[in-house]
Amino acid sequence: MSEQVRQNPLRALLAEWQLFVIPIALSLLGILTMDPFGSASSLASKQFIWLGMALVAYFITATIDMRFIRRTPVIITGYVVLLGLLLVLLVAAHAVMGAKSWFTFGGFSLQPADPGKIIFIALIAKYFSRRHMEIGDFRHILVSGAYAAAPILLLLLQPDLGTAVIFSAIWFGMVLVSGISKKHLVIVFACGIVALAGLWFGGLHDYQRARIMTFVNPASDIHGRGYNAYQATVAAGSGQLLGKGIGYGTQSKLRFLPEYETDFVFAAFAEEWGFVGIALVLLLYGLLLARLLAIAGRSATNFDALFTIGVVILIGAHVFIHAGINLGMLPVTGTTIPFMSYGGSHLLMEYGALGIVASLAREGRTVPRERAGQEFFS
Repeated sequence: MSEQVRQNPLRALLAEWQLFVIPIALSLLGILTMDPFGSASSLASKQFIWLGMALVAYFITATIDMRFIRRTPVIITGYVVLLGLLLVLLVAAHAVMGAKSWFTFGGFSLQPADPGKIIFIALIAKYFSRRHMEIGDFRHILVSGAYAAAPILLLLLQPDLGTAVIFSAIWFGMVLVSGISKKHLVIVFACGIVALAGLWFGGLHDYQRARIMTFVNPASDIHGRGYNAYQATVAAGSGQLLGKGIGYGTQSKLRFLPEYETDFVFAAFAEEWGFVGIALVLLLYGLLLARLLAIAGRSATNFDALFTIGVVILIGAHVFIHAGINLGMLPVTGTTIPFMSYGGSHLLMEYGALGIVASLAREGRTVPRERAGQEFFS
């Protein structure tokens, strides 16, 4: 049966059908939320195109043998390219909404940090999977932290605090699941507090500190820096139990809520679908993460397991931070929610990451664990 799955691409896709059916459902809910029905300014049609391209990315990565991403030269090359692109952004890119995060080619924009998240997950997975017997040595925490610090620092310089937080969450989460000792965990927390203090006094821009202070006291600047967060909580709360109905979200469709297709799509969805709709969305995310964890539990190699868990952390961090911002529980950092927010580069990355997981899971079922270990160390 395993060999049949490997030889038949359609059967291989159906073996992990949850990895594309659930994201498609979430993407369609996001498209419904961003479509103002009849307005020429709707981004829904463009998002349909991005969704089609993202599905192609999923099917390609899911059907081919993606085990080559285990190889050290591939990972290091990707990491160096990522750092190089982030450096080029700081030098050559034009600021969009105050941040140099995008390469723009005509009507097409690319955020290198999005595919960079996959590269970063592969890098940390490779590092800890090769050293899982030595994880008690604190030196490995420091070295992996240095790998993480380079892109995080470049992201903070753009400045893109939201993406820097996601990279930090990926590193910290993968450190936790790698088997770190409790003593070292306390040290990591202490280092995190020191880093946050340094970030507050020397790394954040004035407007970023103002956003955090507005979060602490939302009523201090409702018509200024706190406007977006206030409108998001109003939109989310006004949905009540069943919502106002699809297309009838006044806060979003009348543009009281800025960026409702991207940074605040969760609040716009809550306004139209209510508590029931939000429960449905969170259930879909929960089912997807549960499936990914099940795949990680039966992975053929430590790398496959850690890479899959890294994808879980990536999606979970995005959902937690985005929802927290939209509900007024976290400061505004400009973070999308997977599959639902408008945008092409993050959508391609998310579906591509799931496709890689599906490919590794399929290939792992067709190769004995001993041989998989040999291939992994090459």
